[in-house]
Amino acid sequence: MKSTSPTTSPTGAQAPGPAAGDRRRWFALAIVMTAAFMDLVDVTIVNIALPSIKADEGASFSQIQWITAGYALAMGAGLITGGRLGDIYGRKRIFLVGIGGFTLASALCGFAANPEMLVGSRVLQGATAALMVPQVLSIVHATFPAHERGKVFGLFGAIVGLGAVSGPMLGALLTEWNLFGLEWRPIFLINLPVGVAGLLLGRKFITESKAPKALRLDPIGVVLVVVGLLMLLYPLTRGRELGWPLWGYALMGGALVVFAGLVAYERHKTRKDGSPLIELSLFKVKSFAAGAAVQLTFGLVTGVFFLVWTLYMQVGLGWSPLRAGVTGVPFSLAVSVAAGISVQRLVPRFGRKVLQTGALTMAAGVLLYIGEAERYGQGISPWQMALPLVVMGVGMGLIVAPLTDAVLSEVPPEHSGSASGLVNTMMQMGNALGLGLVAVVFFGVIDEPLTGAAVGAAYADAFQHALWWVAGVLGAIFLLMFALPARPAQHVEGAEVAETEAPGASESAAGVPSAEDGSGRDPELVH
Repeated sequence: MKSTSPTTSPTGAQAPGPAAGDRRRWFALAIVMTAAFMDLVDVTIVNIALPSIKADEGASFSQIQWITAGYALAMGAGLITGGRLGDIYGRKRIFLVGIGGFTLASALCGFAANPEMLVGSRVLQGATAALMVPQVLSIVHATFPAHERGKVFGLFGAIVGLGAVSGPMLGALLTEWNLFGLEWRPIFLINLPVGVAGLLLGRKFITESKAPKALRLDPIGVVLVVVGLLMLLYPLTRGRELGWPLWGYALMGGALVVFAGLVAYERHKTRKDGSPLIELSLFKVKSFAAGAAVQLTFGLVTGVFFLVWTLYMQVGLGWSPLRAGVTGVPFSLAVSVAAGISVQRLVPRFGRKVLQTGALTMAAGVLLYIGEAERYGQGISPWQMALPLVVMGVGMGLIVAPLTDAVLSEVPPEHSGSASGLVNTMMQMGNALGLGLVAVVFFGVIDEPLTGAAVGAAYADAFQHALWWVAGVLGAIFLLMFALPARPAQHVEGAEVAETEAPGASESAAGVPSAEDGSGRDPELVH
């Protein structure tokens, strides 16, 4: 959603005006963009290496899930708080703390001695990314004048596209090359020189900025969110291998009680100081409530699909990481192309119908993939997957770029920062929930123990089973989208533009949330 003033911070407070003649701002831009790229790649690079990690470390299925879900959970829970910490204590300061912590966590991941240490290090990575990522667009907003931000968001678009394509490829190459006999570990260790350089250069070139009237923190709200999600996710990921014990159902039921307590506490916090973690009044806006549900369920779709897809190709079909990485390139390219076209040309003319077409197109691609997988079995080749992947990629591109604008278009301007941060947090939480559900929709249909050729056949069957679930959720997303505005406010003919920045379409086409986004997170890249 577009900001209401060229100098409005993510919380709506006035930030110091940028110095247009200061060339140091371009060095600062390069630093924060590199950090954003590092985070984007780290999200996508891990999936392709998961089978190698499982084989090398002897990790269980639930530990494999938590390597990805732990990152998403920690990041989702910390995004809004990370943004507020930057507003209160200084965006440069919190950015440096975040990138330093992210680099340390990457080293711990790379040198993890066992699966438990790797899971813990990934949780730390997600938590420190939640400090680093929200500052990126806040620093850009405080550093660049309005007339230059269109160019900046265009550069961000290139970074997002590059991260989407290069992450899986880089993960495949580093795993395949087995540098210095380190197997999968270089996918994390590659962050070390980048992070150290960003830390040192950031201290020199990034200008400090704060929001003069930043909101207060809500640590109790954060704790309730994390506890509730853990009570829900832990039984989902461990339930199958433990035989679905009674305490698991009790924990999941207790999670609902915790979430009810969260709502009650947030109401109290609103009355007390007006600084809740979750602005509950936003859910009275029909389009926002429906949009939050769409983000949550779409995150669930991506969480399920990308993990089971990787396991299907490398374990079910026996492909190398490199072959699996190359197979995903058509999908990434289709997402990037469709995302740009959807915002620049389609949404201004057709509004909500573009997003609904995206949901149906992606569902069609999933059904096509099921048909191809069933037809060719374990003899399927990458080129036979290309058409379903391109169709799915086009559908996803039609959704991810314009979705945030559609969700936020009817939100009052004074709540735009809180709303956009919450929307992106819902995406991360949905992703973590989807990764947890993999135990049910994928591993839940695999009979163990398996040996020899039975492994591949079982994984191939489980993949098709999981895709039916994905298609069903996409159908639900299509129906939820009817509650979104027919045409987002900024695309209504004759709507006024309240600032001199480049059009919001260029921001969304770049795949980057607005400068008011309390999370600074791109919904396309949470896998």
